[in-house]
Amino acid sequence: MKTPRATAVLAKGAYLAAEEIGTVTLSFDDRYRRRILLAIDGGRGEFLLDLPQAVRLAEGDGLRLESGGVVCVMAAQEPMLEVRAGASSLAQLAYHIGNRHLPAQIMGEMILIRQDQVIEDMLNGLGADCRKTLRPFSPEQGAYGRVPRHGHAHGRDDHHSHDDGHAHAHDG
Repeated sequence: MKTPRATAVLAKGAYLAAEEIGTVTLSFDDRYRRRILLAIDGGRGEFLLDLPQAVRLAEGDGLRLESGGVVCVMAAQEPMLEVRAGASSLAQLAYHIGNRHLPAQIMGEMILIRQDQVIEDMLNGLGADCRKTLRPFSPEQGAYGRVPRHGHAHGRDDHHSHDDGHAHAHDG
């Protein structure tokens, strides 16, 4: 039997509940894909995500199968760190998180980032109130519309420095 292909993404609310044939639960990293074999939750089969270009999938988006039906995207629970202001201002904490190029989800009086003990220690040292939790992660897309998949990507000849005294160049 031929593996079904999903070739279109439908925004949340742009498809009928009756069209939904199942869900696929994906981590933040796995929600930025162009082509990958995915398993429908509950062991209900597999399908090939086959898009013209990589897109950021959001919770509730639908993946239209060529054979009919829609698979609903769910955001997986991930180990996260809730960062609240405590003794520092949230803006100060956001500055230090951004200065380290970390994906972050701004949620009113809280910033959500991936668990990282070194970053947690730094934030606690700045007076933050940090709590470990499991929850879905959908960070801000940033000024250029794409969330980096990891904390430190640059072109081969990029040079820069940080306020923590670490400077480096990328010379291929």
